[in-house]
Amino acid sequence: MQSRSTDTRALNTAITIGNETILPGERRTVDLEMGKLYTHSAAMMPVHVICGRQAGPVLFVSAAIHGDEINGVEIIRRLLRLPALKRIKGTLIAVPIVNLLGFISQSRYLPDRRDLNRSFPGSQSGSLASRTARQFMQEVVNQSTHGIDLHTGAINRYNLPQIRANLDDPETLRLANAFGTPVILNSALRDGSLREAAAKKNIPILLYEAGEALRFDEVSIRGGVQGILNVMRVLEMLPPPRKKSQMKEPMVARSSTWVRAPQSGIFRAQVVEGARVVKDKTLLAIISDPFGESEEEIWSPVSGLVIGQLKLPLVNEGDALFNIAQFYRTDLVEDRLDAFNESLEAEDHPFADSV
Repeated sequence: MQSRSTDTRALNTAITIGNETILPGERRTVDLEMGKLYTHSAAMMPVHVICGRQAGPVLFVSAAIHGDEINGVEIIRRLLRLPALKRIKGTLIAVPIVNLLGFISQSRYLPDRRDLNRSFPGSQSGSLASRTARQFMQEVVNQSTHGIDLHTGAINRYNLPQIRANLDDPETLRLANAFGTPVILNSALRDGSLREAAAKKNIPILLYEAGEALRFDEVSIRGGVQGILNVMRVLEMLPPPRKKSQMKEPMVARSSTWVRAPQSGIFRAQVVEGARVVKDKTLLAIISDPFGESEEEIWSPVSGLVIGQLKLPLVNEGDALFNIAQFYRTDLVEDRLDAFNESLEAEDHPFADSV
């Protein structure tokens, strides 16, 4: 892992990814070969590297570790078009599509049906997922000082823009607060995840969750671009903004609760993502049979904010319907969410897509 120089005027060091060395002041896209398809065509992972002239942190930003989670691909595309990156200190490594084969087939998984985000740190002689994880670790993660991994909800599930991270680590908490989502969720490290593998290397990493699989969500995309820039500014990779940010400090949830379907049937949600709910007083949903002869109401088991919601109206018993984050002051969280949405919804927003 590269170390950060204490002299902000020091010259940056070159970085080598694959067989290519990117010198200070250079910007280049490297195609990492991830093996061959059964057609004998090479499978490539595109890695965009911006090596600043001056020393600083090495930040990686990755997306599509789950191949159907495409919001992050668009976030990185818009990020790389920003003129501000010409003044970068340190090095930015942007990987828009980690799970190339899953992305091509619009699948969460690799062709071996394994979850890449449960295969880290990987091995040279393991499964396809394990080999992909190992190469990503070697070529990208191990050369970085910090990381941001971009995700969405799973298929047919929408996640409110949120940061998930190990908040017991002071540096990770500092970056999570800087990102600027209305909600931060303290999330335990999962075996085989990129976050766990990075933590073992003492690399602080944020996981940005926003939107749903196979769908672009404009607010989530704009929020992702803004959040990455916020983190880069806190790391002093970019100069501070000319105008002081009006964003309010995010609210931290130490736990969240999944509400599951008590029976199979037709699911009709009565609340939307971002809604405040009160224990035993908020009707979350109604599940009925196709004829409406049998209906069951689902009331919120806790007070909090809906941060994840199923979008498919057909459910089986036990399906996850809502993810509710618990806070001491749900009214403050709702205020943060309203401010977040208002700041990103303007048609002329600087991170809106442009031709």
